Amino acid sequence: MTEALNPRYKPPSRDSLSNHLIPAWYEVDKANLISMLSGISNMAITADGWTSVCQDHYLTITLHYVRQGKIEGKVLCTKAVYQAQTGINVAEEIEEILQEYRVREKVVAATVDNASNMAVALRTLAIVRIGCFAHTLNLAAQKIIKCQSISNWAARVRSVIVWMKSVSMAKVVLKEKQKLLNLPQHMMILDVKTRWNSSYLMIKRFYEQFPAIEAAVMDPRLRKQSDKEKLVENLQTEDMRRAEEFLHLMGVLYTSTLCISSERSPTWSNFANFKENEEVQIFLEEATVMDPRFKMKIESDAIWERLRTAAVVMAITEEQEQEEAQTLEEEEDQEEVEEEDYSPPAKHRKTALEELFEEEDHSTVPKQARRTIREQVDLEVQIYSSLPAIPMSGDPVLWWWEKSGSLPLLSALAEKYLCVQASSTPSERVFSTAGDTISLERSRILPEKADMLVFLHKNC
Repeated sequence: MTEALNPRYKPPSRDSLSNHLIPAWYEVDKANLISMLSGISNMAITADGWTSVCQDHYLTITLHYVRQGKIEGKVLCTKAVYQAQTGINVAEEIEEILQEYRVREKVVAATVDNASNMAVALRTLAIVRIGCFAHTLNLAAQKIIKCQSISNWAARVRSVIVWMKSVSMAKVVLKEKQKLLNLPQHMMILDVKTRWNSSYLMIKRFYEQFPAIEAAVMDPRLRKQSDKEKLVENLQTEDMRRAEEFLHLMGVLYTSTLCISSERSPTWSNFANFKENEEVQIFLEEATVMDPRFKMKIESDAIWERLRTAAVVMAITEEQEQEEAQTLEEEEDQEEVEEEDYSPPAKHRKTALEELFEEEDHSTVPKQARRTIREQVDLEVQIYSSLPAIPMSGDPVLWWWEKSGSLPLLSALAEKYLCVQASSTPSERVFSTAGDTISLERSRILPEKADMLVFLHKNC
């Protein structure tokens, strides 16, 4: 087809694509990312480990920040590591990656799983560690599913679904029964033991299609009478009641998992009552107050005072950095001027009308007393606390972006909290991409090339 479109075009060879074009594309995008991140003040990361089909261990770090009223995320690297993943070694690896992208001092928190080596690594790096809440929910759900009564009942449901998937005629019969009973024409779902939500989805689909399944099992076209009777015994009306109770119980956990797994909206600002160590508890309380959806759920003068202090410190630090940058720029300009022939700038010459009414102009210009940073913060806190909470459907990041003109200091502080992830799901999603990249068919791909491909796939 390419030759038909343009006979003179020669597509790049495999060697050129692998050893020249992709590395060049990677270096350009990496440089652009580093340049863009230089303008971001507060960031959060997620980190996790993964082992490929080649038994190479990889460490993935994703970066999250607020930019122009949106939460954005980037994959920094999926790096192959070849030493024991102790806490100290993991700390060195994370430190190296963050320094490479020049964001080490900007990271305010890291979301990781409950592994002890990650806890030691972040304690070594002095970064606030946020435990992956999805992992905690998964442990709670697995304990419920492994209860003897639920496990035995779920096994009966699973046996029916396995049987229906193994019989080719079952799909045809099930579709017929779905049409007759006016049910959605959905296929059955079989769970995966390592993912509790797949068990929830299996039971949910079973509950939805129970009348069609019951009718299909009774159809004489499917199997021998003896096997059919055995399946009918497995399916009882009691199963419907248990399925309904199971869905009611686990639905909250499933919905919560979906909620905290979002990357594009704040997810860690509604867990102020989640019991953690004192450092994390303080961070969660402040994050909840800075989310306009949940700010009314906590009434504590101590939290507001901590936020005032944090806003003042951030504003003073930013002012000092601006002064240092301005001083450096002036010194560079002075050096350039000294190298060239200096000619003083021409003075502005006043018009006759300006000279005539000069005194009157000075007397009419209002003199406004400039507020101190503390006074400005107090005023913004007073305004923010008096505003009504926004609905759950609202976007707190966009809300703060729109308020950046009237509440500039608090708006800048909110970015510190709203970018933090409640789960390490972003890293898990990177592993899905990495698994497609380093597959059995491409098991000989070099780890460095795999890192480039994952970086380009997720960031471009």
